[in-house]
Amino acid sequence: MRIYLSRPDITEKEIEAVCAVLRSPDLSLGPKVSEFEEAFAEYIGKKRAVAVNSGTSGLFLCMLALGIGPGDEVITTPFTFIATATSIMMAGATPVFADIDSVTLNIDPSKIEPKITDRTKAVLPVEVFGNPAGLDSICQVAQNHTLPVIEDSCEALGSALNGKKVGTFGEMSLFAFYPNKQITTGEGGMILTDDDDLADMCVSLRNQGRSKSGGWLGHERLGYNYRLSDINCALGIVQLSRIEQIKAKRSRVAKWYQEMLADDDRLIVPVEADGCDMSWFVFVVGLTDKFTREHRDAVLQAMKSRGIQVSNYFPPVHLQPFMVERFGYKQGDFPVTESVCKSTIALPLYNNLTKDEVAIVCSRLKESLDKNLSAV
Repeated sequence: MRIYLSRPDITEKEIEAVCAVLRSPDLSLGPKVSEFEEAFAEYIGKKRAVAVNSGTSGLFLCMLALGIGPGDEVITTPFTFIATATSIMMAGATPVFADIDSVTLNIDPSKIEPKITDRTKAVLPVEVFGNPAGLDSICQVAQNHTLPVIEDSCEALGSALNGKKVGTFGEMSLFAFYPNKQITTGEGGMILTDDDDLADMCVSLRNQGRSKSGGWLGHERLGYNYRLSDINCALGIVQLSRIEQIKAKRSRVAKWYQEMLADDDRLIVPVEADGCDMSWFVFVVGLTDKFTREHRDAVLQAMKSRGIQVSNYFPPVHLQPFMVERFGYKQGDFPVTESVCKSTIALPLYNNLTKDEVAIVCSRLKESLDKNLSAV
């Protein structure tokens, strides 16, 4: 038996929607793009949405739209997927890391202010694994210093903090639709903002720098081909219409894990913080402090050998080889992040994972813990 880390949830409605576009003359730059954008903006509660071909592209365009470039700095987290940091570097700016809170796994708000300099142009927080805890405090620090917030909400579609949806906290926000996310368009992303000028700039930048009035061969600025096709958007429209059902399915799986793993004192099992309505992206448990990275890696390998896909979400961004080479980061620079990263085990989580399959994952996890941690 093989249980995957993630799997998309595609129904006949999505297939029919994609086929309808394939039967039309509008495979790209057609009506489905604006339909998806309008539906998404309405769901999140922002004025404008701009569809792009990936989350990475979207974050990069946010940088450019805000005028961030060489010599500038953007404060972000070292505990995230690499694109959060590389999108800053793609714009020619420098990512400046602030360590995380050991409980929320998001940026520790108290660590932001010491990182602010006269070169700081924005703060880029991430709702890691779909968890919005602490986001309001992060935004307050940024507001105190009149810094825009670019919200990396790629893992958090449907989450909310104290009734306020993620994607509405920052001047700009970004969602992503890779197949492991809550909804998928195959590949794709969505920029959100209430600022028409920022949105219009992103529309131009994603479409080879074209202007509203310049025509197909009129290019007002350096731009890129970061468009999202009508095929992808048709898929996204149907997926978004099912978001509440999808959230409920993922929450059900998370609760099964919480119930089945609650009594294992070797594990740190995630729970929703007060005020958080969490749209689960992955279910990541941690080993307690007495265990090493080698213990964790042995558990991961044992799980994989028995057909359970697991992963080490995330390795520290600042210790990726090219980051060390470019910026000189070293072990000990962000101790909370490094401590968390050596212990994480991401378990399978997707919409249609059954309770029996969750039970198998938990059983094999406990067996792997018994086998590989028994001497500790």
